[in-house]
Amino acid sequence: MKIKIIGIGSYIPNLEVKNTDFDKHIFLNEDGTPFGYPNEIVIKKFKGITGIENRRYAEPQYTASDLAFFAAEKAIANAGIDAETLDYIIFAHNFGDVKTGTNQTDILPSLATRVKNKLAIKNPKCVAYDILFGCPGWIEGVLQANAFIKSGMAKRVMVIGAETLSRVVDDHDRDSMIYSDGAGVSILEASPDESGLLSYESATYANDEANYLFFGKSYNPELDPDIKYIKMYGRKIYEFALSNVPLAMKSCLDQSGIAIDDVKKILIHQANEKMDEAIVERFFKLYDKAAPKDIMPMSIHDLGNSSVATVPTLYDLILQGKIENQEINKGDVIIFASVGAGMNINAFVYRY
Repeated sequence: MKIKIIGIGSYIPNLEVKNTDFDKHIFLNEDGTPFGYPNEIVIKKFKGITGIENRRYAEPQYTASDLAFFAAEKAIANAGIDAETLDYIIFAHNFGDVKTGTNQTDILPSLATRVKNKLAIKNPKCVAYDILFGCPGWIEGVLQANAFIKSGMAKRVMVIGAETLSRVVDDHDRDSMIYSDGAGVSILEASPDESGLLSYESATYANDEANYLFFGKSYNPELDPDIKYIKMYGRKIYEFALSNVPLAMKSCLDQSGIAIDDVKKILIHQANEKMDEAIVERFFKLYDKAAPKDIMPMSIHDLGNSSVATVPTLYDLILQGKIENQEINKGDVIIFASVGAGMNINAFVYRY
């Protein structure tokens, strides 16, 4: 038995924030000292490394569970199902609902429960719960859905990835320009044909790598040190990803029995353009191949890094024909892959 995505939906917030909007920010080094060059240079370097030009922030009145609800409605409509037939709702996030003007995490009740409530699902046997797995959370939710459906515990599962990272960033940290908000939702059930999930890989590296992403104080020493923000050791993450993600993708593909030349698309977490390009190049190099042109669609240029939402949102946009020069056709083999806090890595091979 294989499982397939029968419905997909995403929500892209309307508030567009351009790189130039950071021109007046007071960016500081980790020790609180100012940079020795103007923000114009900071932004130029940032664009060259990450590829990000714009990003989207959630409208002030909405939280992550609101964005998820909007995307869930689209996924349900796309699947053409009754929401009451869902057996599980799995919600991947990292910081819960964070209201505008605060960075306090609110996860009581769970965000999955909030989405179930907003969808007005009355069936008590529709089990709703959250997972914390860093940026690879949506993919991990898909792998859990696969296990539930294959074991007979469920027939239909909704997997959500939604986040409002813009509300947990330190405005004095230039890495704050990376993060954005959004939601992507998928609905999965058993596949009646040859389409669906073919193989998967998942791992957590928690010895030296556990704290590459963490909650830390602002770089501004005048701010309350007990108020924490998302922080990362970017160089360590970059090196870790390049060393480990291509190997995980190869293991996953080899398990599927699919030849590298038959892979049509790689949908990778939109974390950093140069890092993603290097991962895909190293992956193909493991097979003594060069990465084909257009095999890796990108949305990071306009949407930034919305963590758990990037992969399902990218998939939805391609199917809608909204990513230029990119399409997915019946029978195409796709690799979905991600890396993030944990440090966690996962991937699955999928036939559309």
